[in-house]
Amino acid sequence: MVKEKLFRDVKVFVDSLSEEQSAPLYTLTPKEARQVLLDVQKEELDLPKVSAQKIEVDVGEGRKLKLLIVKPAGLTGEVGVVYYIHGGGWVMGDDVTHRRLISELAADIPAGVVFPIYTPSPEAQFPQVTEDLYKGLLYIAEHGDEYGLDSRHLAVAGDSVGGNMATVMTLMAKERGGVPPICFQLLLYPVTSAEFDSESYQTFEKGPWLTKEAMKWFWNQYLPDEEKRKAKEASPLMATVEELKELPPALVITGENDVLRDEGEAYAKKLDEAGVKTISVRINGTIHDFMMLNALSEASSTRAAMSLVKAKLKWFLYGTK
Repeated sequence: MVKEKLFRDVKVFVDSLSEEQSAPLYTLTPKEARQVLLDVQKEELDLPKVSAQKIEVDVGEGRKLKLLIVKPAGLTGEVGVVYYIHGGGWVMGDDVTHRRLISELAADIPAGVVFPIYTPSPEAQFPQVTEDLYKGLLYIAEHGDEYGLDSRHLAVAGDSVGGNMATVMTLMAKERGGVPPICFQLLLYPVTSAEFDSESYQTFEKGPWLTKEAMKWFWNQYLPDEEKRKAKEASPLMATVEELKELPPALVITGENDVLRDEGEAYAKKLDEAGVKTISVRINGTIHDFMMLNALSEASSTRAAMSLVKAKLKWFLYGTK
């Protein structure tokens, strides 16, 4: 581990994990891995006051996709939409692990955060997961007004593998249409490649927090066929510059001590090369998942990143700071 690059508040969290000496994720069953993240996120926090409504969307072939719609409590009138796709290696994560993050976004922007509760891997794999998510996005585009959502002002967002699938939504929308123009994409430490060979993968192979072996395990759950991982809908970094042209403006945030750092930044550079208005920000001293982890919710790195995220979402949804 390269702990000397960690700021103090982050180091305290990483050290606490080392003391617990839990088994590596890639040695667990998917069910056991899901419980690990739930346990990490068990810290009780004072959450912003929001209203929440769960709906189900028919995505075909007898499948349903649950959507959690989170809005500021007591809000009247329509609000812009943030279609937020959660991370957790395609295997873990849900509306419980991400409750604090999406509640804060909904309350402070303010916005209607639509949070798809997609079937995790390996129970569902590529391309079913992204196809279901796109159908959920189409539903919100067509029926958002029924839930107090103004889908004419629509952003997509996601963390880690959720960032992967959020930008895939923009690629699918460009090719297929059917949704209003997506005004913005927020990609938090996104997975964009399945190569595992970047400098950050070498430097942080053993962590802290996310490891190379864990990422290999996640990919094996989501898309075991290594050849199919080359598709841009699985690995957005494989998209050509031409395919990235005219995508929505992007904010890409990465963490210094993260195996995924370099591929996230490489994707941001490729978006810029394609003419997409792109901001790429590396937050030093922190780790993967830092914006989602409840234990780091008050860390200086998290607060700074959240301020930027809220400001950009507010600007692109409403044209205000």
